[in-house]
Amino acid sequence: MLMALFQPDIPQNLGAALRLGACLGVPVHVIEPCGFPLSDKGIRRAAMDYGEPAEVKRHPGWADFRREAPGRIVLFTTKGAQPFGDFAFRPDDALLFGRESAGVPDDVHDACDERVFIPLMPGRRSLNVTVSAAIAVSEALRQTGQMPKPLVP
Repeated sequence: MLMALFQPDIPQNLGAALRLGACLGVPVHVIEPCGFPLSDKGIRRAAMDYGEPAEVKRHPGWADFRREAPGRIVLFTTKGAQPFGDFAFRPDDALLFGRESAGVPDDVHDACDERVFIPLMPGRRSLNVTVSAAIAVSEALRQTGQMPKPLVP
């Protein structure tokens, strides 16, 4: 299981995604270019104290990510085919989240193996990308039995 961010626009969202990945044990893949300068130092700054435990992989573009994705690419999109709760996740899925400002372009949308959405109340457009990732990753980990186990004292 991995979480992939397509050309993120907002560094704070990347930082929150890195923290999410570190806390849940899910690698974070960043598909560049980003809407802000991205460096290893910038990743550490965005992740704050979670930068080191987070597993981060940078991809120079979509084609590079697509070649390296371990299993299905599951796109979370408002144009999804089915609600994420009705979808059967697999342990090697790559959960893909689009840009905050524009989602993903049509060619990326069409190249994904699956397209799912998070149901919202009528009249609501979308959630913050990291909130969406937290909902999605949690459900995918739950379904596949990969949710971190708490330490029992």
